[in-house]
Amino acid sequence: MLNPSRRRRSILLGGAAGFGVLAARPLYAQAWKPAKPIEIVIGTSPGGPQDRMGRAVQRIIHERKLTDVPVSVVNRPGGGGAVAMAYLNTHPGDAHYVAVNAITTLTNYITGKTPHGPADFTPLAIMGVEYVGLCVRADSPIQSGKGVAERLRKDPSSMSVGVGTALGNATHLSFALAMRVAGVDIRKMRTVVFNSGGESMTALLGGHIDAAASAPSAMLSQLRTGKLRMLAVGAPARLTGELAAAPTWKELGIDSSFDLWRGIAGPRNLSADQVVFWDRLLGVVAGSIQ
Repeated sequence: MLNPSRRRRSILLGGAAGFGVLAARPLYAQAWKPAKPIEIVIGTSPGGPQDRMGRAVQRIIHERKLTDVPVSVVNRPGGGGAVAMAYLNTHPGDAHYVAVNAITTLTNYITGKTPHGPADFTPLAIMGVEYVGLCVRADSPIQSGKGVAERLRKDPSSMSVGVGTALGNATHLSFALAMRVAGVDIRKMRTVVFNSGGESMTALLGGHIDAAASAPSAMLSQLRTGKLRMLAVGAPARLTGELAAAPTWKELGIDSSFDLWRGIAGPRNLSADQVVFWDRLLGVVAGSIQ
C-alpha cells in the first residue's frame, strides 16, 4: 500500500521542492495554463497499480475542478513502460502530455530496451511508494517466503514467478534481490513478465504461474477474499492494517528491502512555468489522496 509519510515528494530538475495543499480552484495563478485537453499516459494495460494511480489523478483533477480542460487516461502498454515513454518523447515542450513513470524509466535505458533515458523527460513528482509482496494461491503447497528461498537455492528454475511489467522493474528487482541475498542463482529463475500487475494476478489465480511478485495494491482484493496468501513483503519494517500479517524478508533472515515508487513525468524541454503548473496541481492531488 502507499506509504502515507512518503506519498509525494516533488522533484524539479533533480532537486526537491516543498509544496502546500492549495485551495480547490483552477491553478491559473502562474503564467502557463492548459489550452487543450490533457493526456495522462499509462505504460501498462488497464487494471494494474500504475493504471489505478493515473485514473485516481484524473478523477481528483475532475472532482476538484483543477483545470478547465478535459483530462483523459491513455493506456500504451509494452516494453515495461518503454512504449508509453517513447510516445511521451514525441511531445517535447508540451505540458499537455504527462505519464505515470517508475524505475523502468532508468532500467529500460540501462538494459538497452529504449534509447530514451531520464534526461529525455521532465520529472514532476513521486506520488507514492509501495513495497513488493510475494503471493501464492490460497491452495498452494508453498507455505512461506523462507520456503521459497530454500526451494530456489536448490533449484532456481523450480518455480515460475510472475511480474509486471518488465525485467528490471521494481517488482522484479525487489524479489530478485531478496533471492540473491538468500543465495539463489537469480539468472536461472523462471520469471514470467506480464503487461501489468493485474495480469500477473489473473495468471496466478488461473494456476498458470506458481507465485507473483507485485505491489500489494494489485493483490489486496484477492487477499481480502482469501484467494491469495502473501508470503513476504520487501518493506524495511512490517506493514500495518490489512497487510500486517505478512513478514518482511528481513524478518525471515533475508536482509533485503526495496522501494516501489510511482511518479509523474512530462516530456523533455518543459518550461519553468509548465513545471510550476504541474507541481501545484499535483500538490493538490496528493493532498486529496486518502
